Amino acid sequence: MKTEPTTGTLHLVGVGPGDPELLTLKAARIISSAQVVAFPQTESGTTMALDIARGHVAPSAVLEPISIPMTIRMPNGEFTSKEEHYLAAAAIIEGHLLAGRDVVYLCEGDPLFYGTSIYVGTGLWDRFPVKVVPGITSMNAAAAAIPFPLVARFESLTVLTGPSPDEILLPSIDDAGSVVILKVGRHYDRLRALLEKTGRAEWAWLVENVGGERQRIVRVRDAEPGPKPYFSLLLCYSGAEFWLE
Repeated sequence: MKTEPTTGTLHLVGVGPGDPELLTLKAARIISSAQVVAFPQTESGTTMALDIARGHVAPSAVLEPISIPMTIRMPNGEFTSKEEHYLAAAAIIEGHLLAGRDVVYLCEGDPLFYGTSIYVGTGLWDRFPVKVVPGITSMNAAAAAIPFPLVARFESLTVLTGPSPDEILLPSIDDAGSVVILKVGRHYDRLRALLEKTGRAEWAWLVENVGGERQRIVRVRDAEPGPKPYFSLLLCYSGAEFWLE
């Protein structure tokens, strides 16, 4: 009788925003038993996801740093797609899966919330067993760190990203209840101007490196201008919530 070849399972594991103590029990268990641990690594060598989970990685585990450039610039100065880098990462993981080894891919925050695992997993989802372990997102951790409710009762929550163009951001900020803007970084001054234009700056917080050693929380009205760390977000409230009245 011919038996089907056994492949490994790909586990997409969220490790939370920065504090190792926010790692879930399930994530810790899956990581500690992993044969192969893959993780994103920036061009500067930063391995944030691995740093968060390092205490749970078995000494015998094979470590696979996955190069994920923050930006890719062509020789002519234009930015190009990251697709080839994601495909190369998927090929590394595929090799282990075909050999029957389980692979854990670590992802900051939650794997399916703007996570690199979404793109690295492209082409693998329908060919190999894939399991997802959710993680605490930066916006949840930021609300807890302030601390201030994210949403309540009949409120809505809108999630935006800093690099988005003004024509998308402005109406979304103006019409929404609570607003979270991720990936603030070098876009801070432009985003603050939009908040001021829509009257949202008064009830907005800037949270940098939430859960990490360099965590910083400041009201937007008190924040200095200029670029912010990449892992920064804005949490904005309408000022009309029932607990503010």
